[in-house]
Amino acid sequence: MKTLFKNGTIIDGSGAKPYVGDLLIEDDRILAVGGEIAQEADRVVELSGLQICPGLIDAHSHNDFFYDRPDAEKFYRPFIEQGITTQITGNCSFSPFGADEDTPYRDKIGGGLFDTLFPCSFAKFKERAKGNLFVNLVPLIGQGSVRAGMTGYDPAPYTPEQIERELAHVREAMEGGAFGGSFGFMYEPDRYAGTDEILAFAREIAKYDGIVTIHPRACSIVSADYPLLTKKSHLELGLDEAVDIMRRAGCRLEYSHLIFTGQRSWKLLDRMLAVFHREHDAGSPIAFDNYAFHYGASVITVVFPEWYAALSKEEAAKPINRFKLSLTILMYRKVLGIDWEDMVVAYISPEHPEYEGKTVRELAAGEGVSELDMYLKLVDLSDRAGSIYLGKYYNAEIVRRLMEDELSVFMTDAWVEEKGLQNIAAFQTFPQFFLLARRYGIPTEKIVRKMTGATADRYRIPERGYLRPGYKADLTVIDPEKLCVNEKKPDFRPGGIAYVYVNGRAVLEEGRYVGGKAGEVVLKERT
Repeated sequence: MKTLFKNGTIIDGSGAKPYVGDLLIEDDRILAVGGEIAQEADRVVELSGLQICPGLIDAHSHNDFFYDRPDAEKFYRPFIEQGITTQITGNCSFSPFGADEDTPYRDKIGGGLFDTLFPCSFAKFKERAKGNLFVNLVPLIGQGSVRAGMTGYDPAPYTPEQIERELAHVREAMEGGAFGGSFGFMYEPDRYAGTDEILAFAREIAKYDGIVTIHPRACSIVSADYPLLTKKSHLELGLDEAVDIMRRAGCRLEYSHLIFTGQRSWKLLDRMLAVFHREHDAGSPIAFDNYAFHYGASVITVVFPEWYAALSKEEAAKPINRFKLSLTILMYRKVLGIDWEDMVVAYISPEHPEYEGKTVRELAAGEGVSELDMYLKLVDLSDRAGSIYLGKYYNAEIVRRLMEDELSVFMTDAWVEEKGLQNIAAFQTFPQFFLLARRYGIPTEKIVRKMTGATADRYRIPERGYLRPGYKADLTVIDPEKLCVNEKKPDFRPGGIAYVYVNGRAVLEEGRYVGGKAGEVVLKERT
């Protein structure tokens, strides 16, 4: 079937100036793009006043953990409704594949963040995903998931034999078409990997010209992963470690979600960007991705010290330990530059939905207790498993600087929550980037490039990211006059996304979601 899109403003993903023209697709391929196209078509779609661009690519996602759910569509629909057709998955060391099917550690594969229904090999993942995807997935293999499948959360260093077992999973994935691998050094069990194991994993990825993505050990000025007193901030040390891995392993590096958690970290923007550009200018294959909003998801125990968590209830209730706790949390808050009003409750328990969407400060005032007592109550009610949205990842100036930087691409790093307050990033990220670009005077073609061609180039995704004859017909059509978001309503469906096509199939038409399993596992071309 041929579909002709007429009179749209064409933004082709290359960064070139937009122009008014036509685009013709047949089945899942682009046939022609340019000025007026006179060929006959089965269907003509009039796009006067609308912008047509390649399908948007989410550079950092975890949606590979939901593809085999009975209700999988609900996890993908909000991404389609913001114009996304392709998601790069397996980030932060987590992938649903890279493990034996009979692993006794199934519950550990997702690092406590994601539930893996069916841990398996990469080959089995491709087989199970075929015909069941709502968007395209570009897979990475997660080092933490491989390790968890082998030994759970055991912190013991790996022997050479265990490292070789780990690399067998990597080879199976890379030879099967995976695009690279990922680390997540903040998470169990990845945080326990020794240098020899880390370098072996990264070097194996590099053998296949794969990319390595790294969630660093620290995203703030101080953290629990480095000694308190260091010559550099912990944020900088995390980047230094990532650069060292890149150099020693000879791999391409994507630094995951460059954020500056806590107001005290904001001053490090120039120093961090200087490292990226120094390395890039010297020829290193390094870059980063970033958010559109100023906060992100976190666990409620983010400022809950381990020493206090280990105490019995009787010991924890003693005045001396409560006093030490209050000082410890105060230190965390002051050092990071985060306060109680920056912690918005996302989920506590099914019995306490009344806390969702409110800050710890608001709840304390409402119940007439101290903020510390309110926080500890929430920790207890959630059995230390609650979630929050933590503010002050960025400010407006940092977001603008990162959007303009030549090394940045855009991502959501979000998923649809099954309970509690939703993360706005899963619903409104890419429209927000468009609106911010308009506010900051960034040309639309530059923003589209970061969402399409630049991301495809970085991950070496074939036949996507550009409006070119022969390329896959992944398309996003935008009505710039109707673009809107609602930051006060996280699960708001953004306006302005008029059409979305995945592999030539319409999944959103005239702003109406129509759905359909049009996606596929994208595979890396073997060289």
